[in-house]
Amino acid sequence: MSVPDLERQSADQDVSQLLRTAGLRPTRQRLALGGLLFGGDDRHVTAEQLHAEVSGVGEHVSLATVYNTLHQFKKAGLLRELAIDGSKAYFDTNTSNHSHFLLESSGTLMDIPGDTITVAGVPEPPEGMRVTHVDVVVRLEKI
Repeated sequence: MSVPDLERQSADQDVSQLLRTAGLRPTRQRLALGGLLFGGDDRHVTAEQLHAEVSGVGEHVSLATVYNTLHQFKKAGLLRELAIDGSKAYFDTNTSNHSHFLLESSGTLMDIPGDTITVAGVPEPPEGMRVTHVDVVVRLEKI
């Protein structure tokens, strides 16, 4: 087996273990999508972007399956979903409580380092509920 094949096999095993730990069965589609999502640095992707990536590596996964898998990963705690302008959903592999820059010209999201933004005046939640996080998106344009 070549070195790239061994590295691919190791990455597949890592993603498989991640899925099993999250209570998900490592199907072919989940492994393909998980490998793209969790195989490197933190990422922000839309379902359409991920569908194009998985198709680009020769995997046949429908867009509906990509959406379903992203929502399964989110429900399992592997992803965080960010709705931008109510019309576009991004999925973030960094599930910690953090804020984002949005480059409006390209729709690119970037993490803002941990505690550089503070939010004051968050109202008390209704009885029986708790605030899990506050999403802050700072919009940017090139000058």
